[in-house]
Order: sequence, then structure tokens, then C-alpha cells
Amino acid sequence: MGCPDWPKCFDQYIPPTSAEQLPGDYKEKYVAERVVKNERFAKTLDKLGKGHLADSIRHDESILQPETFNVAKTWTEYLNRLMGATTGFLLVGLVVYSFTYRKTAKRIVVLSWLNLIVVAFQAWLGSIVVSTNLVPWIVTVHMLLALVILAILVYTYNYAQQMHKAATIVMAKVLWLKILIFLAIVVSVLQIVLGTEVREAVDAVSKALMYTDRESWLIKVGKIFSYHRDSAIIVLILNIFIYKIVKDRFNGKATALMVANSIAVVLIIQIVTGLILSNFALPPYAQALHILFSTLLFSLQYYLYLLVYKTDTYNQEH
Repeated sequence: MGCPDWPKCFDQYIPPTSAEQLPGDYKEKYVAERVVKNERFAKTLDKLGKGHLADSIRHDESILQPETFNVAKTWTEYLNRLMGATTGFLLVGLVVYSFTYRKTAKRIVVLSWLNLIVVAFQAWLGSIVVSTNLVPWIVTVHMLLALVILAILVYTYNYAQQMHKAATIVMAKVLWLKILIFLAIVVSVLQIVLGTEVREAVDAVSKALMYTDRESWLIKVGKIFSYHRDSAIIVLILNIFIYKIVKDRFNGKATALMVANSIAVVLIIQIVTGLILSNFALPPYAQALHILFSTLLFSLQYYLYLLVYKTDTYNQEH
């Protein structure tokens, strides 16, 4: 919530560095704009048959609470938007370049266009995250959509690799490994959703305590943190089995083994950052690393799944 409006930040392309650069009534101004935008969003939800969600937004009093200018939050959000814009431009470049494959691999063109559309929708949803003042279910959808974007990119990359190096996909009959990786991906996504809900609960607790007594925030979160922690154990166990199977079947510089090794490293980092978060009062740097490596874990698991899920689709198309 460092920027109360979107796509600009405090109605500026380069945000301010102090409250003195803002008009005296900036809080009331942006709350009023937020209310108007949320009513439009609520009407859209009504048309989609989601009246209960529309009503929850209309009656959410937290939306009416103004955000005080905070330079650190503002520039964090601004950098987030710059990275989002950079991603968009890169995907535009990918769409343009994908047309070189229009005769040999139309799927690459379709996937490139699809991801550009999803990213555009994600940008719009980001504006809704801002206008609704971090309504929990919208934040969760925003996070899940980020995983969809990563999955499309990974699939596109793997498909292009198949085109040029079809022989690298060598695992044909490993049903149990496919099932284990699929389960690991499902549990990892669930873990990310639970982690998002933990973060949302922490936000609520921290605001209620006026951002004091940080050591007690996790204790007051409730059972959702326990569920998040317990599902992490399941993720670890599944990936241990996956790693053992992959290591038994591969050696040297096989791509699947390198990906499995990367997953092991990422899991260790996730465990360490999780322990730091739970035992050292949620330091911000650990929060950032934890979410970063959770998305990296998902991407690597999905790539490994594609590697072991041998398919002759490309050969059939050509």
C-alpha cells in the first residue's frame, strides 16, 4: 500500500520522497478515489454472479482507512511496478520473436500471446489489490496468477527445448515419479496460498497492535500458521523421495538431476528463512527471501515435471 493509486504513485510517475511533497488532503483524496474504483469493481462482480464478494468489498471498512505516507513502502511498491512493467516489455518482445516460429511451432506463438494477456490482467488485478486495501482473497488470487505466469513461461521454454533437443527427454516410464512431482507441486501451491494467508493475518495483527510488539505477531495469528508450517513438512518429505528417485536414474550433467539439485538448495533456503521468520520476529528481508524462493521452488518443480513427463506431442505435430 505504498502507493494509494495506480498506475501512477501519488499521481506522479516518479513518487515523492517526503510527505511535504503531497497536498494536505492527500489521504481523503485517495480514499475517495478508492471508493469510486471499488464500486465499479463490485458492479463487475455482481454481473459475474459474485454478489457476496461484491458486498464484502462494499462493506469492508478497512478500505476507508487512509494510508499515511511511508517513503520505504512507497519506493518498494514503485520498484515492484517497475519490475512488472519490465516483465511486460520482455513479454511483448517474446510475442514479437515468437512469430519466427509461426510455421514450425505455432504453440510457442499461442503461449507467448497467452502470457502477455495474463500479465496484462495481472497488472489490472494489482490495481484492484491497491484500491481494495489488500482484501485477502484478492491478494491470494494475485499471488496464484503470478504462479500461472511462471508456469506458462517454464512450459514455453521447455517446449522450445524439446524442439531443438528432443533427445534430452529420456524418462518414459516413471509413473510414480510423475505422481510424486505432481503432488509436490499441488502441496507447494497450497503452501504458498497458506503463506499468503499467514501474511494477511500478520498484517491484521500488526495494524491492531499499531506495529508494536512484533515478537507476538505470529503467536496471535492463530492456526493458519500451524497449517502453513505442517504443510512445509509434507513438501520436504515429497521432495526427498523425488530427489532419491531422480538421483538413482540420472548422473553426470543430466538436466533433470541439475534441476533436482537446485530444488534441494532452494528447499534448504526455504527452511532456513522459515526458521528465521518464526524465531526472530519476522524480519522483512527473510519475508522477501521466503516468498521469492517459494516461487522459485514451484518453477523448478514444474520444470522437473515437464522433463520427466515424456511426450511425443512435438513429434506428432511435425
